Amino acid sequence: MKEKQEKRYEMDMCSGPILRKMLIFTLPLVCSSILQLLFNAADIVVVGRFAGDHSLAAVGSNGALINLLTNLFIGLSVGANVLTGLCYGAKKEKDLSETVHTAMLLSVFSGIFLAIGGFFSARLILTWMQAPPEVLDLATLYLKIYFLGMPATMIYNFGSAILRAVGDTKRPLFYLSGAGVINVVLNLIFVIQFKMDVAGVATATVISECISAALVVRCLMREEGAMKLMPRKLRIHKDKLLRILRIGIPAGVQGMIFSLANVMIQSSINLFGATVVAGNSAAANIEGFVYVAMNAFHQATLSFTSQNMGAGQYKRINRILFSGQVCVLIVGLVLGNACVLFGNQLLSVYSSSAEVIGAGMNRLRVIASTYALCGMMDVMVGSLRGIGYSVLPMIVSLIGACGLRLVWLATIFQIPEFHTVQTIYISYPISWVITLAAHIICFIWARKHMKKQRKAVDE
Repeated sequence: MKEKQEKRYEMDMCSGPILRKMLIFTLPLVCSSILQLLFNAADIVVVGRFAGDHSLAAVGSNGALINLLTNLFIGLSVGANVLTGLCYGAKKEKDLSETVHTAMLLSVFSGIFLAIGGFFSARLILTWMQAPPEVLDLATLYLKIYFLGMPATMIYNFGSAILRAVGDTKRPLFYLSGAGVINVVLNLIFVIQFKMDVAGVATATVISECISAALVVRCLMREEGAMKLMPRKLRIHKDKLLRILRIGIPAGVQGMIFSLANVMIQSSINLFGATVVAGNSAAANIEGFVYVAMNAFHQATLSFTSQNMGAGQYKRINRILFSGQVCVLIVGLVLGNACVLFGNQLLSVYSSSAEVIGAGMNRLRVIASTYALCGMMDVMVGSLRGIGYSVLPMIVSLIGACGLRLVWLATIFQIPEFHTVQTIYISYPISWVITLAAHIICFIWARKHMKKQRKAVDE
């Protein structure tokens, strides 16, 4: 009876209507991602309202750096997601169990590494990023405390990636709901009552992440069958680790290089002073809600494709990609342009300063209005990784998006009449268009290559 009760959270992605199941899969994932994003949003809103614009800039300017230092290991969770989906679709119980235990132990090692590295390198990297002197001390303090929570962050991300691979996006939503409420309450207590400033919001975030990680671990330990996490079975299985690394490292490297490009862009934005940095941080945070809504369809495309690959349902792969693209286009256009339309009201939640709101609107008009292109690009990457191509989308993304942005900063941005923050923002939609087109070409090639391989095997 218990096993049947647990099974309701899983989803058979290899049969039945794709669009309906994709929407069922993505809705809890969108809500989960929004709640996770609210951890940082609560930090920014509370410090912006109750600690001042310098504290707002200190917290907000850390986003690109945090992504840079964590994306390699978050990429490894993509590898765990794909391998779990393949084993689950192929009904390989032993391989599935070994994948779960390898991935969860890898998450612990990753978190410890990030906690130590991030804590001791925080100030040095922020200085290299040319963080405004007036916010450097506050930004360093926030970052050091934030990185102490990295083991919990990694455990949650790997655990939820495993659950998503079998179609379970509901329980991570439940866990983040509880942790998110605690995070907001602690933010208000630490900042307003105890006057802890950025240290208070960082501490609240770490506590809430520990709670969500503990709940995910408890969930996996109460699973039945091959998905059950047992501490005595935690070990690194070499073959599973290598497969996770083969898929995850390219995904992680891509994320790191994307973040490095964003760090370079953040460094250029920092040149325009604390007001522009604060407005940019607030606008980027608003855009983050659009991004996670679109990214849910990237995750759905990845999970659906990997399960169908494992089950040998190759004919469904193109339909999965088409469904993902239609959904992400609609979501990106509607939400992105809604951010522009209601931008002043949304930005006023983060700061009451007219200058900060104006700086934030400059970003929203360029980036949020075209954000659907980024979502379509990510869905293409999800489909390519789901069918086993991880290095190819990495190379395309690095050249098409990151490389182009860095070249843009080194050339166009250096021309005196174009040395403006708007010029920096324009590099985003241009890079998305070029990279999306390249990914479409790669997917067409990959599908033809798969057909030739299957034909050769049949013969």
